[in-house]
Amino acid sequence: MQQRVFTFSKLCLECSLAFCPNLHRNRLRVGTCKWQDKPASAKVHGYHGITLSPIAPTSACLHCIQERQSLFKPPVTVYDKYQSLSHRVHTYTPLSKSQASDQQLFHTTKKDMDSLVQHLHDPNSISYISQEAAAAIDELLMGPLGFSVDQLMELAGLSVASAIFEAYPVQANNRVLVICGPGNNGGDGLVAARHLHHFGYSLSVCYPKRTDKPLYHGLVTQLESLSIPFLLEDELPSILSSFDVVVDAIFGFSFRGQPRPPFDALIQKLVGLPNVVSVDIPSGWHVEEGDINGIGLHPDMLVSLTAPKLCARKFKGLHHFLGGRFVPPLIAEKFGLKLPPYPGTSQCVWIGKLPSIDVGSLRENYVGAVLLEEHLNADPFSQFKEWFEDAVAMGLPEPNAMTLATANKEGHPSARMVLLKGYDEHGFVWYTNYGSRKALELASNPWASIVFFWERLHRQARITGCVEKVSSEESDEYFHSRPRESQIGALVSAQSTVIAGRHVLDQAYEDLQSRYADKSIIIPRPDHWGGFRLQPEAFEFWQGRESRLHDRLTYTKEMAVDKSNWVIHRLAP
Repeated sequence: MQQRVFTFSKLCLECSLAFCPNLHRNRLRVGTCKWQDKPASAKVHGYHGITLSPIAPTSACLHCIQERQSLFKPPVTVYDKYQSLSHRVHTYTPLSKSQASDQQLFHTTKKDMDSLVQHLHDPNSISYISQEAAAAIDELLMGPLGFSVDQLMELAGLSVASAIFEAYPVQANNRVLVICGPGNNGGDGLVAARHLHHFGYSLSVCYPKRTDKPLYHGLVTQLESLSIPFLLEDELPSILSSFDVVVDAIFGFSFRGQPRPPFDALIQKLVGLPNVVSVDIPSGWHVEEGDINGIGLHPDMLVSLTAPKLCARKFKGLHHFLGGRFVPPLIAEKFGLKLPPYPGTSQCVWIGKLPSIDVGSLRENYVGAVLLEEHLNADPFSQFKEWFEDAVAMGLPEPNAMTLATANKEGHPSARMVLLKGYDEHGFVWYTNYGSRKALELASNPWASIVFFWERLHRQARITGCVEKVSSEESDEYFHSRPRESQIGALVSAQSTVIAGRHVLDQAYEDLQSRYADKSIIIPRPDHWGGFRLQPEAFEFWQGRESRLHDRLTYTKEMAVDKSNWVIHRLAP
């Protein structure tokens, strides 16, 4: 693949990659690696050129080991003339956690999806187990089923870290304190701390009574090798409020009686603190009956392990996750466990009833990226190409998904999601049924807008113009490039018309499958199906910024002199 010039002002010595302040994925965090001033040009394999503005001295690029090295691996190239101006589509190495989070539901079976939805609306559809059952399950796992305690601890700690990543995003909740008790629950906390560090959080650990066993010595050594500070319990009162999240890994399901020093005082210091996450059991609770003495924590989040314990029925916090993806069918059958499926590759799954949602409070503060005039290409098609390739490189699901807005001749609007199937300097192409609502509206009013939203990049691109049909030859060529099943689907559906029920579609599909069972028979493109091309008259590129002061830059055609000349303006957000 051709190498392109990438001008940078800083070079990360740990990951050997340049820093670009104009991309959302290149956020910073302190303490990973050193930066060296390097105002020069370098060639980065497989990425477009960007000129960087000077940046303030800092110490690290975000996820420089886990994500950025994967991002710039040479891509696998698949040739498909309909996908982009360059007639190439690049399949990049996934960015493990973030992409799995976006795509995991696409790898979940219908049966699993039904189960996921059921337990969200009916908490009684899953099992809650007693202390005795929890101990018996552990005994089976570490006996005839061959698990070791360190294996289970590693999986449990990873589950806890994954759940925290889901509920408390690292950008807004960077500082995390993990308080560990002397038993296995404390070991789960030590493992979670290591994973949270690698997820990009800034960790501190309080471990007052260290367990004198090789396993725990090893866990402590691993954290010390990452320069994670260990705090004394006496230090906590004055600094607790400085942490964004506090993890309670003090007591687990085997705990009985009342907390003893120093943990009794530690638990009381955490009461009322926001964003407390308890591992398996809120410390101070009876495993089956809950906070019967009134001295336990009432955390905002609980991560149940293996299966939720009986006391979890009394949990009233915002977030309840299940972790510990290691329960084999033998144990589920023996103990009659009804557990929700884990979606995709996830190590945790939401359980319990969803909390009521204050829609007005749902917001995200966009930080870390800018869009300045000097960053733009003079040509809006080239600018779109760069942003589209960024979305592909980030592994966003369906980066070619776009909202298509049309209106009828009376001006009544409608909008829907469609997929971009090609673009070049002549316009943006998608395919549909010519009898659909959008097609009929375009026939009476050819003006339309398309909008792309790439959430993880905090970017939008809006393009407005006049729409025309593509040629029959172009529609034929694309139609026969589609999967055979999709070709049959286009024949089956009289899009936007009222039908008697799903069975009408299913029966028509089966009939056509039988008719075209011989794959040597070419399926004809129906006359009512083909492509449209939007010819742009205006572009807007939107970059989310702090405090809702977003960057909005537009391209409009200069009408007075040369219609091919584009003029750039900045709009107030």
